[in-house]
Amino acid sequence: MTKKQNTTDNPDLQSPSDDINLEGDLPAKVEVKIEKIAERQRQISAKVQIPQSVEQIWRVLTDYEALPDFIPNLAKSRLIEHPSGGIRLEQVGSQRLLNFNFCARVVLDLEEYFPKEINFRMIEGDFKGFSGSWCLEPYSLGEYIGTNLCYTIQVWPKLTMPVGIIENRLSKDLRLNLRAIHQRVEELASKEPYL
Repeated sequence: MTKKQNTTDNPDLQSPSDDINLEGDLPAKVEVKIEKIAERQRQISAKVQIPQSVEQIWRVLTDYEALPDFIPNLAKSRLIEHPSGGIRLEQVGSQRLLNFNFCARVVLDLEEYFPKEINFRMIEGDFKGFSGSWCLEPYSLGEYIGTNLCYTIQVWPKLTMPVGIIENRLSKDLRLNLRAIHQRVEELASKEPYL
């Protein structure tokens, strides 16, 4: 696989820890940007280039109930009934923080706009507010095609959750999650070379 060129013009998106290869053999570089929206509200964006088609990435992202199979710290992801026939998803994240088991549950309503965007917003859960989107943008580099995948969340923790810890944890998790998606897409593409 050829190394993909970084097309980001914003140096603020880059962090020294982006180059740390947590999976050992995964060359994905994830750029993370944190913005303070209000005193206890943050917007966190993460971006990765995946040298595969938008359709392959879309298929991985929208296989909602399979996400815990490869997303670190995602204990549960299941589709539940939506009163008006839309897409409703319950997710539970679980991990150890400062010697405590930390779980966060959200019920999300999703809107899919194939092949460009998946929007979501929390309708119930352990945050005051939680919403965001997945954005997919195709790119070409010579004969190679690929997709810029961007995940953006706006999070508003409850008062019982220290915002600094949540911000730090989510930014680390987004790096891991996008690398895991990159790896999953590559694994599936290697099994289906003609897609």
